Amino acid sequence: MNLPNERAVSQDSVSLWVNGGALPSTSPRSGVVTNPAAGKVIRHVPFANAQDIDFAVKAASAALPAWRAAPPLRRARVMQRFLALMQAKQKELAQLVSEEHGKTLPDALGSVQRGIEVIEFACGIPHLLKGEYTENAGSGVDCHTLRQPVGVCAGITPFNFPAMVPLWMFPVAIACGNTFILKPSEKVPSTSMRMAELFTEAGLPDGVFNVVHGDREAVDAILDHPGIHAVSFVGSTPIAKYIYETCARNGKRVQALGGAKNHAVVLPDADLEFTADALIGAAYGSAGERCMAISAVVAVGAIGDPLVRMLADKAKKIKVGPGDAEGVEMGPLVSLAHRDKVAGYIDTGVAEGAKLVLDGRNKKIAGYENGFFLGTTLFDQVKPGMKIYQDEIFGPVLIVLRADTLDAAIDLVNANPYGNGTAIFTNSGGAARRFAEEIQVGMVGVNVPIPVPMSFYSFGGWKASLFGDLNVHGTEGVKFYTRTKVVTTRWPHDETPAAGFIMPTLG
Repeated sequence: MNLPNERAVSQDSVSLWVNGGALPSTSPRSGVVTNPAAGKVIRHVPFANAQDIDFAVKAASAALPAWRAAPPLRRARVMQRFLALMQAKQKELAQLVSEEHGKTLPDALGSVQRGIEVIEFACGIPHLLKGEYTENAGSGVDCHTLRQPVGVCAGITPFNFPAMVPLWMFPVAIACGNTFILKPSEKVPSTSMRMAELFTEAGLPDGVFNVVHGDREAVDAILDHPGIHAVSFVGSTPIAKYIYETCARNGKRVQALGGAKNHAVVLPDADLEFTADALIGAAYGSAGERCMAISAVVAVGAIGDPLVRMLADKAKKIKVGPGDAEGVEMGPLVSLAHRDKVAGYIDTGVAEGAKLVLDGRNKKIAGYENGFFLGTTLFDQVKPGMKIYQDEIFGPVLIVLRADTLDAAIDLVNANPYGNGTAIFTNSGGAARRFAEEIQVGMVGVNVPIPVPMSFYSFGGWKASLFGDLNVHGTEGVKFYTRTKVVTTRWPHDETPAAGFIMPTLG
């Protein structure tokens, strides 16, 4: 273990975590981590270079043979100890999330819990790695499959879920017998470092889990390193496409989850109060910085006007402030640059002719005047050709489009290039069933605004929201982090025919 007495995160700096301990970077480059509520720098983070990445890969490669050879039950027991530590430290981790991302403490606690559930899933790895067996597939011939680890894996994760999204990846990968290098967002590095400390405390061998930080230089070093065999990514669609193409060109297995424009279709028979409450939480929770946030509502028929009125009334009552303050329902955006970018989209929507029902610009919080705050924003009468519809805004901006029929609403959603998540609000079972069947989106909610699957199902979208064939966590995660090997067996005996020169049929 490197520097065992040094904490991975101090008051003013963050280190790398390589080979079981905190490690300084060899790079002269670094960035800053801010508290977005206060708008001030709270620590510095190193930006790893190719040399740092190579050192992490060498540590992961050295640890791989022994960890791969460990019985799945032994790996599961390490996971169980890690699970217990994560549960014990859940509030501490949530406070780190809230401090660096800005989301409210209850929201942060919920996101950590959803990540912990993936560790619970990974604890069942002995069962999940069982293969198939066929006795007497041919005369005297048996056939079985093995699921074996891919090798050294890497994860590149976004700023919006500092605990949950990394936990979608590395517990499953490591339980399957791989070693792992995590590059979290440089905006929110501390949660990953704390999880690395806890994993080591749980008995994970040195080098099995490593954490590096940085920007594109670190990412490219991961994508280009021949010692990394699989890469998982969650982020924007342009970067997801770049990750996918680069990994494919370099012969790596890759899953790259991209952006979203998640629609909620509201039919005239929907319960208005229930629907409005659900949409408010889905649109403005975590300041809209969720890949599963509902950012577009398609109001069908006569429900449009009353729905918009109720959304506006509820949205203006949302309490905005620092994430750790009592009663706050929505915190700041993650950075000044992102706050200004989202505010720019509001300017664009007004210029495009959308009806600005509620304007969140110029939101000021007493005592936090330097914080990166925006208020809740609501647009009505948005058209598909507008930029505020076409782009993923990733902020507290909800737009409402109108459709005359369910057919028109389905066509609108299916025409969108994204296909991450969607929802329908209705009291009609027939309409809901039809919507779920015809909609070209990977995750669908029926009267559920944010249909994030549980850990034993996979998470991932369609179209421009996913590049790759397999989603994260669940059984698809196990498939991604393992390779299938088929073994065909015959034990010779006196009656075994001699080898021939024809294609064997095993008959």
